Amino acid sequence: MENIIYLIPALPLIGFIICGFFGKKMSEKMVGGIATLMVFISFLLSIIIFGNLCISSSLDNYDPIKQNLFNWFTIGEFKVNFAFQIDQLSIIMMMIVTGVGFLIHLYSIGYMHGDKGFYKFFSYLNLFIFSMLLLVMGSNFLILFIGWEGVGFCSYLLIGFWFKNKEYGYAARKAFVMNRIGDLGLLIGIFIIAYYFGSIEYTDIVSKINNFSINDPILISATIFLFIGAMGKSAQIPLYTWLPDAMAGPTPVSALIHAATMVTAGIYMVIRSNAIYSLSPFTLDFIMYVGLATSLLAAFIGLRQNDIKKVLAYSTVSQLGLMFIAIGAGAYTTALFHVTTHAFFKALLFLGAGSVIHAMSGEQDMRYMGGLKKKIPLTYGTFLIGTLAICGVPPLAGMFSKDEILTVLWGKNKMVWFLTLFSAALTCIYMFRLLFLTFFGDFKGTKEQKEHIHESPAVMTIPLIILAILTTIGGAINLPHYLGESISQKMANWLSVIYIGLHPIPEPSFMTEMILLIITLTIIAIVAGFSYHKYVKLKTTAQITENLIGWQKVSAKAAYVNELYNEIIVNPILNLGRFLKNIVDKYFINGIVEGAGKLIQGCGNILRLVQNGNVEFYVFAMSVGIFILLLVAKFLTH
Repeated sequence: MENIIYLIPALPLIGFIICGFFGKKMSEKMVGGIATLMVFISFLLSIIIFGNLCISSSLDNYDPIKQNLFNWFTIGEFKVNFAFQIDQLSIIMMMIVTGVGFLIHLYSIGYMHGDKGFYKFFSYLNLFIFSMLLLVMGSNFLILFIGWEGVGFCSYLLIGFWFKNKEYGYAARKAFVMNRIGDLGLLIGIFIIAYYFGSIEYTDIVSKINNFSINDPILISATIFLFIGAMGKSAQIPLYTWLPDAMAGPTPVSALIHAATMVTAGIYMVIRSNAIYSLSPFTLDFIMYVGLATSLLAAFIGLRQNDIKKVLAYSTVSQLGLMFIAIGAGAYTTALFHVTTHAFFKALLFLGAGSVIHAMSGEQDMRYMGGLKKKIPLTYGTFLIGTLAICGVPPLAGMFSKDEILTVLWGKNKMVWFLTLFSAALTCIYMFRLLFLTFFGDFKGTKEQKEHIHESPAVMTIPLIILAILTTIGGAINLPHYLGESISQKMANWLSVIYIGLHPIPEPSFMTEMILLIITLTIIAIVAGFSYHKYVKLKTTAQITENLIGWQKVSAKAAYVNELYNEIIVNPILNLGRFLKNIVDKYFINGIVEGAGKLIQGCGNILRLVQNGNVEFYVFAMSVGIFILLLVAKFLTH
């Protein structure tokens, strides 16, 4: 079984090499087929290993599967292996990455048809999957960091894929720079762990965790710096603004980044490090409040966005905040459960948005849509399922994971529960607004767009159908305990063996859970009814930003956070750069360099005068030189 582990990341890497180096001479079908097949085979191998772990667990053997490829380096007693560790946590992430990644690859064959960079696009996608698999399969923090940097690099390539558009290039650069800030924090956290634990192997860290006490300053420092890395990759305040701008890339890229790969890396890293986080309640509280602030701010911004992909982007930031709230409450399984369901419905929503954009000839502004319900019914039906899931409508997957987060928070902190519920309500508002403005009412686009509207090809709609099915039944992997012990908490039981020092979370009574569920469903029903009345019955349209006032304009302007960053960070750095270029470099650096050159040139001009080709002058000069040397010699002898 161990012999097939290395094939899982190796296959996408092979696909990257084939498509990247030879794809230009291959047909689109061959490039897309090879890239998609490689990810699909990796998915099948992941399922085989999952089955093997299930058999081992049934025999009370919960040891992870480890495959040591080679010893990377050794410094004294500090040893780092290039090895993979497959356990209950990593296998879930592997199936999400390869499973959802496969569907996005398949969808991309239709979406990117005719693009001149078709082969490059698929090579980048394969490299993205390879990097993410390294991240979740590695047995230590260094391999995680390689994958971490890999997904960052791939996001730069894919966000700026249409680089001839300068704005897209700026968006890619912004993502790259902001992630480097977070990555520095992650690296410092890894250095702290390496120094005080003497190892960066996950199993070694777990074995030595008892040497530390609760809220040990060393652990707090390490966990805070690790979380700074997560703030960058998983788009939390203040390092979140790159993710909405990442919409510059092709829509399948948005789906891959938001659903299956990059933004889940921070969640995975914190859960993987649960042994040190569980002994750092201070850090967990910090994570919970950062997640809460991020979720509320992103949900507020999403209320008045008109770009269909921007709405979904801010919803991702908000949902990631919910996951970190759950982590901060110590509910690691709940966070991973929401990661899983979110992968299903967010991939569905982004690919559905891509199908809408495809039908609308590239139009992304919801103000020019409307009435698409009957023209692209399959896209509408699947998008409706995704919308209901993210809003928390039963029995869809999103309802179970979001309800579990709220239930945990009720027992942890009722104020956080209330604010999280408010964030969830905002999610319903902007998602129903998106749904009704796009698919209901009258069409508001051009005549040419209206004539072009058509359902996407099967290669794009089949992934939508599969994701819609997963969104519908995905909640079954961790049903609430009140539905019966035999069918509930499957994921919680599966993951229980990887948690170290986890403090039990008080469970509310059955009656309390029912009341909380009724409150949530009532809010959803009120928001849905109000939104339907406003956007369908009254036919209210989205206004342009310039006509908005008050909170609506603040929301449409993304709370002016980008403007604030430009004023206090970007512009001062640019001004410093201009000063260094125009003053320091021009007059000081160039003055020294050019001055030295002019001095040598002047000396050369003077000495050049003696090289006049006159033999008599040369004899005279030699005589004078000899006379001077004799005088010096005589002076020295005395």
